[in-house]
Amino acid sequence: MNKAEILIIDDEPQIRKLLQINLESNDYKVIQASTGKEGLILSANHPPDLILLDIGLPDKSGHIVLKELREWYNKPIIILSVQDSEHDIVSALDNGATDYLTKPFRTGELLARIRAAIKRSQSIENESIIACANLEIDLIARVVKKKDEVLKLTSTEYNLLALFAKNEGKVLTHRYILKEIWGVGYQTETQYLRVFVGTLRKKIEENPNNPQHIITESGVGYRFQ
Repeated sequence: MNKAEILIIDDEPQIRKLLQINLESNDYKVIQASTGKEGLILSANHPPDLILLDIGLPDKSGHIVLKELREWYNKPIIILSVQDSEHDIVSALDNGATDYLTKPFRTGELLARIRAAIKRSQSIENESIIACANLEIDLIARVVKKKDEVLKLTSTEYNLLALFAKNEGKVLTHRYILKEIWGVGYQTETQYLRVFVGTLRKKIEENPNNPQHIITESGVGYRFQ
């Protein structure tokens, strides 16, 4: 039996039922909430391993629920929504969503993203060292090695790299990165971020002009792989 527990926050009974059937058939334990308030109460009383959150809730916007969850909840939150505008997607990612799927979605794709998100979350919780290709990041000692050679990173460069590594495979928006590293007052300083990403790439990439780790997502932000 899969020990992972998933909370569905969605006001559509047929969607909740469909998700429940597919998730339970893949050995997940499922909890359901039909409103944002109910979802917040359930997640606070017994934090699940992952939350599937709809944006269009009857009592409050899913964007607000996401913000309130991210004040304390640090596990994956995947948005499932009919809203597919760039504004909604970027806003959700800005506010800490792990992933975003638009309805109707393919069940196989959703299950794959759930598996990846839970695996990544458990890896971060259980490991103090993140190894990827020729890089090794020790989150406790705050030491980064490239091909077993210790890199000299500034405190900001290290914090930026650690944020990327902890969110491997996830697109991080400019605003989210700036808020996490420099604070709320820097959320519009995208040029500031580009400079630091450039210096970090020179230190960790084999070819900074063709980066293999810090990938630019045009107009949105960056993704670490």
